[in-house]
Amino acid sequence: MNFKIIQLSDNICEKTRTQEFLFKQIKKEYGYGYVPEYHKDIINLNEYYINPRKNNLFLAKNPENDEIIATIAVRGYDKKFKEFEGLYNKEDTASIWRLYVDEKYRRLGLATKLFKMVESFSYANSYKEIYLHTHKNLNGGLNFWKKMGFETTVDTNNDLQTVHMIKKLPKFKLNNVQSGYNLAIESLTLF
Repeated sequence: MNFKIIQLSDNICEKTRTQEFLFKQIKKEYGYGYVPEYHKDIINLNEYYINPRKNNLFLAKNPENDEIIATIAVRGYDKKFKEFEGLYNKEDTASIWRLYVDEKYRRLGLATKLFKMVESFSYANSYKEIYLHTHKNLNGGLNFWKKMGFETTVDTNNDLQTVHMIKKLPKFKLNNVQSGYNLAIESLTLF
């Protein structure tokens, strides 16, 4: 299957389609719609992903019909979890948001390719580590992130089954990280 990965632009139609895709995926995964305290980044895409230099939201599209089939976002760590106070910050720690793959396109390696894009972007923007939190009740989520090299820092065992994870980025220069990032923006093929 062919697909292309692009960075979200300031185009109003593209932003609207991205918001619709995200809310559709949230409804499927979690069973609810818009919740202001959880989704302010989706409503304010420019503020969270387009304007800040070290933030980004990537879209995977089906080039045949321009349908959005997956997303992933990265931004400087901006959560206020007590467990991580003073440990993570916006300049050194990237955080992953909004990884969703339409169910018709799962198990094709798309999430892995999107994460590798974020990893390269994070390295190119001088982040030292990548933070995320996931939930044990999301089908395959925890195992996927472990496969990507993340380690559990806190397993809350709360009602939401939240697990906090971190991945340290290498301190040495990776070969072709920047060129790999630029090339990945172009068309990709999944086998």
